Amino acid sequence: MKTKLLGLIIVVAVIAGAVGYKTYMDRSASTEMTGYVGGEKIGFLEDEDVQNTLQKKYHLTLDYSKAGSLDMVAADKDGKDYLWPSSQTALELYKSTVGKPVKSDVIFNTPIVIYTRKAVADALEKEGCVSSSGGVYSIDLKKLIQLVEDGTSWSSIGLTQLYGNITVSSTDPTKSNSGNMFAGLLANTLAGGVATESSIDQYLPEIKEIFEKSGYMESSSADIFSDFLKMGMGARPLVVGYENQLLEFTVENADIWKQVKDDVVMLYPIPTVWSSHVFIAMDDQASAAIDALMDKDIQKLAWEKHGFRTGVSGSSTDVSAFDGVGLAQTVNQVGQMPNYATMEKILHYLSK
Repeated sequence: MKTKLLGLIIVVAVIAGAVGYKTYMDRSASTEMTGYVGGEKIGFLEDEDVQNTLQKKYHLTLDYSKAGSLDMVAADKDGKDYLWPSSQTALELYKSTVGKPVKSDVIFNTPIVIYTRKAVADALEKEGCVSSSGGVYSIDLKKLIQLVEDGTSWSSIGLTQLYGNITVSSTDPTKSNSGNMFAGLLANTLAGGVATESSIDQYLPEIKEIFEKSGYMESSSADIFSDFLKMGMGARPLVVGYENQLLEFTVENADIWKQVKDDVVMLYPIPTVWSSHVFIAMDDQASAAIDALMDKDIQKLAWEKHGFRTGVSGSSTDVSAFDGVGLAQTVNQVGQMPNYATMEKILHYLSK
């Protein structure tokens, strides 16, 4: 009897050891990749649900360093497997300066928006610059540009508590994607359509003036959005950002959102542009990450917890998940960004 029991114990121990060894081998077989990402995707990459899904289904870990979308293309890429900027412009810059990547694909999208406070939105609505329908706010970018160029003061539109003239804060367009895309939006608005390489020269001084009036520019979209939330209306009355930033904030900071939801307003520029978060694989190993990130469960998490609009069939785009945010069901009034040659001209002029 003792011999049988001992034999059973040995069998169980062997099985347990085999299972443990397999688990160890599975974990050791995990592939870790490292690269540069835009700050607006850090919440997504730090999400334990995202990390666990990538690990369990694809044995994949994504490590990262934060960098602006354009900065990362010029940065030291030694030891890096991928770049994950927030625009096709960065991809075109990569192709022109580095070469064709091993693989690239758009993982998700988010439109460019302008964040403000309720008092500012109301004042601009009286000026005919902002409109609202069903709780969703839009801003006429052409009228806003005119107010900025005319040197219109905040006090002249009834906001005596604000100092100085109307300006729009954005990230540095030569370093960060949201600022870069805002530069493209300004170019299109001034040109009355998609700006071209042959037509852009006449608008370059105006574009530069608008950015110079805004003062110091951050290099990270995440940093400027954080400043907007923390520093109050007086510091940054109008801030260019991504739609997903506010959506993610409402999920990750539900208690704080309850306190500020009646004061924070998201304005959709008419027209706006899509920020396409394109994953650039610089080696064969990183190519596998594209398939993993396009997984329907990952895409579902990207929308429901981080506000990125996705294109995979079955992914949730139920806007009721973000009740009270002023979220547009669909974003229809969208223009194309100027092509790379045109944007290169704009960025060169702005960097002088």
